[in-house]
Amino acid sequence: MVRGNSLVHCGLVLLSLWLCIQSVPINVDRSKEKPPVQELHPPQSAETGLHYDRYLREVIEFLEKDPHFKEKLKNANMDDIKQGKLAKELNFVQHNFRTKLDELKREEMNRLRMLIKVKQDIQGGSGRTMDHHSLLKQFEHLSHQNPNTFEVEDLDQLIQSATKDLENFDKDRHNEFKNYELTKEHERRERLKTMSEETRQQEEKHYEQLRKKHANHTKVNHPGSETQLKEVWNESDGMDPDNFDPKTFFKMHDTNGDGFFDESELEALFTKELEKVYNPENEEDDMVEMEEERLRMREHVMKEVDTNKDRLVSMIEFMAATQKEEFLEKDEWETLDQNPLYTEEEMREYEQHLVNEQNDIHQKSVELQERREELERKQEELSAQKIGLQQAVEEMERIKDPGAVAAGGAAGVAAGVTAGGAPVVPGNSRPLPPDVPVPGHS
Repeated sequence: MVRGNSLVHCGLVLLSLWLCIQSVPINVDRSKEKPPVQELHPPQSAETGLHYDRYLREVIEFLEKDPHFKEKLKNANMDDIKQGKLAKELNFVQHNFRTKLDELKREEMNRLRMLIKVKQDIQGGSGRTMDHHSLLKQFEHLSHQNPNTFEVEDLDQLIQSATKDLENFDKDRHNEFKNYELTKEHERRERLKTMSEETRQQEEKHYEQLRKKHANHTKVNHPGSETQLKEVWNESDGMDPDNFDPKTFFKMHDTNGDGFFDESELEALFTKELEKVYNPENEEDDMVEMEEERLRMREHVMKEVDTNKDRLVSMIEFMAATQKEEFLEKDEWETLDQNPLYTEEEMREYEQHLVNEQNDIHQKSVELQERREELERKQEELSAQKIGLQQAVEEMERIKDPGAVAAGGAAGVAAGVTAGGAPVVPGNSRPLPPDVPVPGHS
């Protein structure tokens, strides 16, 4: 999808997130009347899939409760959004809401610090003191200059980050699905290598039978076409297909009554088509592929109908789409099995990537084993040095203690010999010459 100016889309995303703002707020003279304190509850909006989803939804929930900001948002135009005037209206939000926003930001800052700490612990800390302020700059959805209060810059950055990340969200999901399919096929081929020739042929035959069975399904209508919507109108809603009315259909499937089809409401319209192709009870049907098919259908309709690219379909956009030639599309929708998900070249690259990863793991394992053996050798050397040192200390203690030497000499005299081995006469400590016989000694 072609995107316009980033600031415009930031505003559009914010506008799309405040869907329930439909009524005109009552003007209150704050100089005479103290604004009532409202009980603040956790948000109930749908998850976006972003890692800061809870923070985003809570900020939206509490800003939505402020009458002044709600009115400014309702009347905001593109020029205001481009110039950042909408974010500046945060300065006029009631004190109790600003206090709550401050609290939300502090909680988010603590969460990010915890993520940084956990990441460092997993990677193995170097023992150096972490510069949290520098590391927090990798998170762009809030301002780090003031970690304690929620300011205009925080709202600006939250809008911009959510816009950018949501635009990349579907792309990331497609890449994850492609890797899933590559992995599945790689594992299948690896299993075949372990089989005998006869078993392998049987497995290949069974695999082809499952593929053909999966491809043998009833016609899948083009998503968003008159034929597809009429089928929902008739089979799901129980309405007469000859009396199909787009406006009534829109109101019936705008489940939260906000005047827009969001992505989940739009995807719900494709369930009947997906059931033609996928059944969780069938061996040949992969439910992961079904969700990818649902995503493709939603993207197709959004591309044709969502003219302002705010990831929502308004009543006006929907009615305009029913007047286009594409609405009368009769061709069958091409499902995933009719479109190759990857080429053989991509499969070879993927398998080479796996080989490289395995080699890296093996090399690291060898290096770790060598380090372990080296540490064990050093430990043995240290143990030997410790024993030698202990023996040297004991020898030094014997040399330094003259009492120990004297005690050794007295013991020799009592035995009839000196320390040098010369015989002595009992009662006489002086040794005799070696050639003089001693009574009682031979």
